Amino acid sequence: MTVYPKKSRSIWDAEIASRAVWDSFAKLNPRTLMKNPVMFVVEIGAALLTIQLVRNQLHHATGFAFEFQITIWLWFTVLFANFAEAMAEGRGKAQADTLRKARTETIAHKLKADGTTEEIPGSKLRSGDVVVVSAGEFIPGDGEVIEGVASVDESAITGESAPVIRESGGDRSAVTGGTRVLSDEIKVRITSNPGETFLDRMIKMVEGASRQKTPNEIALNILLAGLTIIFLLATATLQPMAIYSGAPQSPFVLWSLLVCLIPTTIGGLLSAIGIAGIDRVIQRNVMAMSGRAVEAAGDVDTLLLDKTGTITLGNRQATELIPAPGVTDGELADAAQLASLADETPEGRSIVVLAKEKYGLRGRPLSSLEATFIPFSATTRMSGVDFGGRVIRKGAPDAIKKYLTERGGTVPVQVGEMVQLVASSGATPLLVAVDNRVLGTVRLKDIVKGGMRERFDHLRAMGIRTVMITGDNHLTAAAIAQEAGVDDFLAEAKPEDKLALIRQEQAKGKLVAMTGDGTNDAPALAQADVGLAMNAGTQAAKEAGNMVDLDSNPTKLIEVVEIGKQMLITRGALTTFSVANDVAKYFAIIPAMFAGAFPVLQALNIMALKTPQSAILSAVIFNALIIVALVPLALRGVRYRPMGAEALLRWNLLVYGLGGIVAPFIGIKFIDMIITSLHWA
Repeated sequence: MTVYPKKSRSIWDAEIASRAVWDSFAKLNPRTLMKNPVMFVVEIGAALLTIQLVRNQLHHATGFAFEFQITIWLWFTVLFANFAEAMAEGRGKAQADTLRKARTETIAHKLKADGTTEEIPGSKLRSGDVVVVSAGEFIPGDGEVIEGVASVDESAITGESAPVIRESGGDRSAVTGGTRVLSDEIKVRITSNPGETFLDRMIKMVEGASRQKTPNEIALNILLAGLTIIFLLATATLQPMAIYSGAPQSPFVLWSLLVCLIPTTIGGLLSAIGIAGIDRVIQRNVMAMSGRAVEAAGDVDTLLLDKTGTITLGNRQATELIPAPGVTDGELADAAQLASLADETPEGRSIVVLAKEKYGLRGRPLSSLEATFIPFSATTRMSGVDFGGRVIRKGAPDAIKKYLTERGGTVPVQVGEMVQLVASSGATPLLVAVDNRVLGTVRLKDIVKGGMRERFDHLRAMGIRTVMITGDNHLTAAAIAQEAGVDDFLAEAKPEDKLALIRQEQAKGKLVAMTGDGTNDAPALAQADVGLAMNAGTQAAKEAGNMVDLDSNPTKLIEVVEIGKQMLITRGALTTFSVANDVAKYFAIIPAMFAGAFPVLQALNIMALKTPQSAILSAVIFNALIIVALVPLALRGVRYRPMGAEALLRWNLLVYGLGGIVAPFIGIKFIDMIITSLHWA
């Protein structure tokens, strides 16, 4: 769930579209358009032709209808490009409006030096202030819990209705301004100043106010500017040749040729593609600190993933009961379940469930037997129950062995061999004993999440190497890595090991992405090219990463990489389409300009366009309309296909290269038929 409008907004949402129309005119400001060199040239041309049109009319020149239509369609070309960008920004503004509703002025109980509190507006808090927040109160600003534990409603930020636990001294200490404490009382050290909160940054980001052009986007802008200059020089040199040939061209025809040949399609959609990419990330409840982070995700070569909670469910579960020689399955299951009734860990509960589902053992009343339950303890690493003269224990093999040795018992050789076999397979063994006798072994297994192998196969097809990071021993890590299908793993990993691995990959020229939530992950998150921090994690982790997942779902990193890939694919596809468009325009405009002086050029009029005026006007109209036609594709993105770079290039050239050549032939001919039937040219 998200905090954004629950009603799914379509591409042509009426509210967004109407606002985009007005914004399109506001963006005609030359200082705004100068950031887009291609469309800036088109606007200059439209302005100059408008002046020329007025002058021609003052001198009663002929050809007003043709010149007026050319001028109008050049203005439409600029407006349509502005509209595409405004549509992308409009979706972000709609999300920002919703976020503002979540930002409310709160009263903070600031802790003074003498231990008392004073009430002040939340907007007056500064970084380093300590506030006390009780049940039912809103947290007045971003911060970290320094004392206490509380249940917090974060639905205003994440949209998730289930409350979360926030406590001091761990990786779940970060809190966000605007969220509400549901129980208990906590002390929070504020870590942000007014206007710099997480919510403020989100609003700025979704509005596009802080969106900077990414390196690839800047490079493409330079390329487009270079192509524009080249075509500008080429078009300017045509006039002397035309005069020499006895076929001088009007400024309207020359500007039409220039606008049709420069890459206006991608020039008009480039900004919208970048904004829409960030928008898609935000729709996944991920806050990207910059567009650069989203783009970097698309270029990632190596993906580092924590095992626990990312690749696996995070809690080991009992999957098998292996009885010792001479012990029946039912006898072992009965003892294992009884010994686990006082074990509140996920592992203990899974043993109770396994005995119930596989062996049909249900809960039974033990109160009449005066049972004494032994809860699981990290110190003893055992749990159990004493009743009816029986002493039942379940725990780690070495703990059970020590327990039996103290009471004169032993672990059978066959059971010891089974323990080694279970451990070597990557699982965790537990032993169950009654009195001084071992009944058998419980296999605990870290369960790999469903569909992970398929997702890793997709990433591998894209050329991305996956590395699992875990604190487990080498044998356990190898077993999980093989089952999940990752390319490599790092076992017994410490914070410095993660950092060293990232630097090692980057030294090879690779871009690295990773997730983390703890303070010990901060150095690696800062070093990674894409660092996805969990919103539930520490403030240090969130500040170190360049993305924050509001849902605190470690697997979200895979989705972020796919969105980044989609943004890059969309940009490449539409650039290919835009450049390929020029082929048809040559066949439309060049014969129209010079066929009178060089009749042989009429052979190039393969579309059989009716008149020179209709050919030029049709090309200009198509050049403008194709921008609007591609707005949905720019906003939604080209369909993501997990494949290698070479296969992706072939697909791109086949679909968008060939499509970019064929579509204008069809479009220009169709428009020519319409305008000639209406006698517009």
